[in-house]
Amino acid sequence: MTGVEHPVIRTPDQRIRVFVSSTLRELAEEREAVRSAIERLRLAPVMFELGARPHPPRDLYRSYLAQSDIFIGIYGASYGWVAPDEHVSGLEDEYNLAPAGMPKLIYVKDTDTRDERLTALIARIQADDTAAYLHFHNAQDLEDHVAGDLAMLLAERFDQSRRTEPATAAEISLAARVPEPYTETIGREGELAEIRALLAGGLHRVVSLIGPGGIGKSRLAIEAAHANTDLFPDGVYFVPLEGVLEPGLLLPTIAYILGVRDTGAATLEERIAQAIGDRHVLIVLDNFEQIVDEAPVLVRLYSLAPRACFLVTSRIVLRIRGERVFEVETLETPPPEMPATLAQAQASSACVLFAERAASALPGFRLTTENAADVIAICRRLDGLPLAIELAAAKIRLLSPRDVAERLGHSLPLLSTSVRDLPDRHRTMRATIDWSVGLLAAEQRAMLEDLGVFAARFSLESVEAVGENRSWGTQTIETLAALIDASLVQRIDSGGRSVFSLLAIVREYALETLESRRAADEMRIAHADYYLDLVHRVAPRLRGAEQIDAVAELGLEVPNLRAAARHLVSMNRLDDAGDFAWTMLPYWWICGYFADVRLWMLELLEKRMPLTPRTRAIATFFPLWAELWQRPNDQAVERLGEVVRLFTESGDEQAAAMALAAKASTRLQSPDLDEEVFLAEIGEAIATLRDLGDSWAESLAETVLGQFGMLRRDIPAALEHLGRAVDIADAADDAFTRVVAGNNRARLRFVLGERDEAEEEFLLTLLLSIQLHFVDGATYGLEGMCAIAASHGDAWRAGALAAVAATIRETTGIYDIEGFAVHLAPLEALRAVDPESVEAGERAGREMGLAEAISIALPDADAGVREKVPSW
Repeated sequence: MTGVEHPVIRTPDQRIRVFVSSTLRELAEEREAVRSAIERLRLAPVMFELGARPHPPRDLYRSYLAQSDIFIGIYGASYGWVAPDEHVSGLEDEYNLAPAGMPKLIYVKDTDTRDERLTALIARIQADDTAAYLHFHNAQDLEDHVAGDLAMLLAERFDQSRRTEPATAAEISLAARVPEPYTETIGREGELAEIRALLAGGLHRVVSLIGPGGIGKSRLAIEAAHANTDLFPDGVYFVPLEGVLEPGLLLPTIAYILGVRDTGAATLEERIAQAIGDRHVLIVLDNFEQIVDEAPVLVRLYSLAPRACFLVTSRIVLRIRGERVFEVETLETPPPEMPATLAQAQASSACVLFAERAASALPGFRLTTENAADVIAICRRLDGLPLAIELAAAKIRLLSPRDVAERLGHSLPLLSTSVRDLPDRHRTMRATIDWSVGLLAAEQRAMLEDLGVFAARFSLESVEAVGENRSWGTQTIETLAALIDASLVQRIDSGGRSVFSLLAIVREYALETLESRRAADEMRIAHADYYLDLVHRVAPRLRGAEQIDAVAELGLEVPNLRAAARHLVSMNRLDDAGDFAWTMLPYWWICGYFADVRLWMLELLEKRMPLTPRTRAIATFFPLWAELWQRPNDQAVERLGEVVRLFTESGDEQAAAMALAAKASTRLQSPDLDEEVFLAEIGEAIATLRDLGDSWAESLAETVLGQFGMLRRDIPAALEHLGRAVDIADAADDAFTRVVAGNNRARLRFVLGERDEAEEEFLLTLLLSIQLHFVDGATYGLEGMCAIAASHGDAWRAGALAAVAATIRETTGIYDIEGFAVHLAPLEALRAVDPESVEAGERAGREMGLAEAISIALPDADAGVREKVPSW
């Protein structure tokens, strides 16, 4: 919303961010009330007390504001502290830094006294026409005001989003995908110009940024992505690969970022290529070196999608057809023959970077005549490597530039001798990390090494759990804070909570050190146990009233869920790995992660180790799932029969019944359906699931019976079973099964001429899909609303919704049973009457995203409905 004429469309992993400004201690209760109001609307609070320690406050809240969408100010009696060398308090500075176009909601607490400067600030705010201003009495009063005002604001912005010209794909994808740098990029202007020329020329399908760890490849790629959106009008996508260690996960990761659903209806490579089509897109693949053997996949993708371009960061050249290698150089340092003067330091990008990062650690630091020679010496010794320079600059809080230079002079030559088999720049980077780690206390070093087992991001709770029996376990927060201060750990805001990460090269260093001490397996077990326990705690909520929150919670943990599965398989805890996969079945289904699970299960089977019947059943089931959608055949039915037998042998009646229902559902796709066998299998499955109280699977099985009735044109039977599926889902308050059953019943009702009932049900499934971030369900709902619009003669709206739904199906690979689409016939009938309006709607729809389409499908929705859409 900020600084952009038209709202962006949010991906499932992003929510509207609300920046909260206030004094901290005075208004602690009010801040908690505002947080509660924001989270009640499933928005993300951005609150300064969660901030990263190494950054000075002004840099931090400027960065947070740049990535926020709404500003909330809470003012009481205090103006707040004015820091030395500053003219205003942080409270006023936050308001001043909020972008002019950012919506501002201001709440002033009734109080007998108020600081004079705060009174003046409030008077200035009252004259600001972008700010809404309101008094409140207490925290509960404030929470109610904030919740209501946010809902109204989102509704107003939602209305404004109905425009004549759609946002370009580049605007949407950039806002949704490419990370925003927290600090300024220094000394890369020339490289950015060269990369732009390579991307603009149209001759190179893959541009590879090659260089050692710590040289700044990722930062350069991010800046290039931001700087070149105009060259790629159909979108810029950023695919982080640092936590992707298995080559088989490259395509699922790309698919997830592009929004391609893994439903098993076709190979992922085919669906990704189909999703890109002839769109002119840039896909940034960061940290490719660990799966470099998969590089030929890029050739196949760009051959099928001729206008796609890949920007890759890697320590290793990919050596594929169409690759243009761009060597990333170090930052410039003053030539050795030149005197070490202040002018030389100020002209050196390496020295300027050191000074900027040192000022973050020690506010007020700057290059001077006195420290210039030492800063130059530091940057020369570090070969101009950006990450090495940043690590050294972080020590300025404790050491003077001369101390740092002297310590590096003593330490680096000694440290580098232990890694002489590495190239020079790799040795310097490794030695710099060694030196930085050497300044840590023993417990801090131990924690850093232990954190190497985590994936890209991790929570404080997970660190506390794995550290329970470690030397640092009793001082987790303090030790983690020290690592943040040393710039070895980064703190990030994700989904409204604090998460932490290691840079890829630091994680690599930590894990190598841990393995050299033969302690890695112990930490992998601790990591896997924590996430296995998390899965068992959250999994029951994946079915029923808490499903929406459970899906969102697990969505924040996907990289570590992948890592945990990898640890379980690699440590030969195969039964636990199988149980992990099966317990999460609803999540994999809702979010489309079957390719990941299939890979783990195939690795499990390749172990050639004794397996329990239940584990073998699970490991067989997941690879079959993809096959039965892509190529339904008698062999798949037979192998599902074996899965049923193995589950039965293990004593897991519930899993056996679910597998039996899957077997029957697979039969339904056969052109030579044996109806008697199908009815016997699905009937037995439903009876067992009902007896065991598994309403989730029972509702899905009843939906299959309803589809069978529709195929046989047995309308009473179809209505009976779909109605039963809906009732079961309603009784359990389960959004997923209600959407699946409801969309099928609404289609049937539309065909029967019950259009009001069909419209009501499609409306409900759309709303539930929005809350669940369930793209499949929303797509069916949009097609249903297209049918409703066509039946009312609304040609433009029907055409637009049909085009959006078709695009989503094409780009996400969502499967639909042939002959079940109810919107096509009324749309074609309307086209015969008003072809121009239908075609105009289709042209507009092809440029729309999902959120815009939902706004068209629900034009009369009230604010309570519409407030949920922008958070998608």
